[in-house]
Order: sequence, then structure tokens, then C-alpha cells
Amino acid sequence: MERIIHQRAELNCDPHRAFEMFTNTELVQSWLAPTAEIEPVVGGKYELFWQPDDRENNSTIGCKVTAIEPDKFLCFEWKGPTEYRHFMNAADPLTHVVVFFIPREDGSSPRTEVHLVHSGWRSSAEWRAAENWFVIAWDVAFQELKDQVKT
Repeated sequence: MERIIHQRAELNCDPHRAFEMFTNTELVQSWLAPTAEIEPVVGGKYELFWQPDDRENNSTIGCKVTAIEPDKFLCFEWKGPTEYRHFMNAADPLTHVVVFFIPREDGSSPRTEVHLVHSGWRSSAEWRAAENWFVIAWDVAFQELKDQVKT
């Protein structure tokens, strides 16, 4: 059975705003990476740079959007940080991220449940180490996302 990382957050915004937090370059830069190049179309770039002065390392350079339905879901390829790049970034296929945006109605204000599923993890010890690293990394990132979307 394939292992996955599943991260969930409830945001105090409508699905359109939540979707923009993953597809608008400036908004992604507010919570996920200091520099990003995102083209929210199938085949478009989904490149994030954690060290903008070294774009080849610690980035998702070369990653593409694989599927998109505005305000509903976004799918893209993903690469690993420097310590895991020697195997993650050469994998075929790369790991893959799917993000779902689910509206939640409570009558008072719009909310969106965001589910992120990160798949493609292999079974070796180094892959398990990378997967464990990403469990923490996505948790930290989603906390920052929630902080950015506070009403």
C-alpha cells in the first residue's frame, strides 16, 4: 500500500481565496516560500525557491501543474530539499501533491477545508526519512497558511 502525507486545515475564507493562496505567486510567497513562479494552468510552472540566490537547490524548479479546477483542486509535482535532492529530484515520477478546497457553510462566515495529499513516496530508508521530514514541513507550512488567512 502506498504511503501518503495528508495535511488538513480549515481556513476562514471562501474557496476562491483558499485556492489563490496556492496559485497566486505573491500569496504563495506570503506563507510557503520566499520566491515562487506559478502558472496556474496544466503544464504551467509550480516552482518555489527557498534560497532564491541558488535556484537549482532547495527548490521545486522544473515542477509543473498536472491538473487544476479553479476553487476546487490543484495538482502539481514536488521535489525535495537539498539533503534529499539526490534521490527525490531525480525520481521518475516525482512525488505529487493534490490540494482540495472544500467549502464549509456555518451560516456566519465563509470557511474552506483544505486537504493536501502528498504521494509518491518509495519504501527505502532514505525515502522514509524524506517523508518524515515532509510530514513536519507541511505541518509548519499549514500553520503559516492559517496565520496568513486569519480574518
